[in-house]
Amino acid sequence: MPFSLFDAPQREASHFLGFSGNIIDRQSEKRSDDSAVKALAEPGARLILVAQGRLLLDFSGGSATPYFSRAAAEALGAGTGEAILLGRADDIAMLALPVAAEQEGLPEHIKSIDFRSILAQRLTDEAGLGALAQGAALLAWHASHRFCGRCGAATEMRAGGYKRHCTGCGTEHFPRTDPVAIMLTVSGDKCLMGRGRHFAPGVYSALAGFIEPGETIEAAVRRETLEEAGIRLGRVVYHSSQPWPFPYSLMIGCYGEALNDDISRDTDELEDCRWFPRAEVLQMLAGTHPGELRVPPGHAIAHQLIRTWAESD
Repeated sequence: MPFSLFDAPQREASHFLGFSGNIIDRQSEKRSDDSAVKALAEPGARLILVAQGRLLLDFSGGSATPYFSRAAAEALGAGTGEAILLGRADDIAMLALPVAAEQEGLPEHIKSIDFRSILAQRLTDEAGLGALAQGAALLAWHASHRFCGRCGAATEMRAGGYKRHCTGCGTEHFPRTDPVAIMLTVSGDKCLMGRGRHFAPGVYSALAGFIEPGETIEAAVRRETLEEAGIRLGRVVYHSSQPWPFPYSLMIGCYGEALNDDISRDTDELEDCRWFPRAEVLQMLAGTHPGELRVPPGHAIAHQLIRTWAESD
């Protein structure tokens, strides 16, 4: 039977992952050097404020909101000169600004909360998480690219925050995204999972690693699996992707078909790595594992890879 796009799911798997619900119209072809300045001047502009891996939330209305007016942002010390225009949502300008405020100096109704906690506790909706992923990644990139890598001169923000221009040699620098392959290796009725030394107790997950220059996604999946676990892969199939603002990664989820079963673990990378039968994985997902083993939380792409496989026929 020939392939048809109409056979695909109505919603892509990526839509169910944290940080993936961005609804902003980026208007990438309309970014001028003064577009952020003009957007800041709009009375209804919405600003998200980011402070070194933490997002400011306003609880004055009883529930958390990540959006501030310009006046409120300036009162909190936000750097309006470093504002980035994310785009427009419902024809409202959306911007991200850095702020240096510490929690101790903030008003009682303003909280500074780390990105992971905001995601895990769902302190904002999917659209807010998506805006956070976009804004936080761009702000982190700007913070680390203030000088030209070619001549060392200072760089200036241009195009509303989507490039930096070198004041010395004129080189233009553009935001980067670091691609990471995350893969669940399967063989018959079992899957391969490991745990790093920094993992929470009892947590096992899919293996992962950065995609290197000149490497396809599939080649990276095969290489990382072989390097970390000694497992050779045949077919590799894409499943979904997830923006991951730590600081500006894109997690690319795949399945790999194992060609051998004998594990040779990289002890520098993994504390443990082993095969899990489907029945045991279902216990981990349900929270009923007798050894209290579990998988990453539902907002993580690893969880969706594991659940989708475990619940498949």
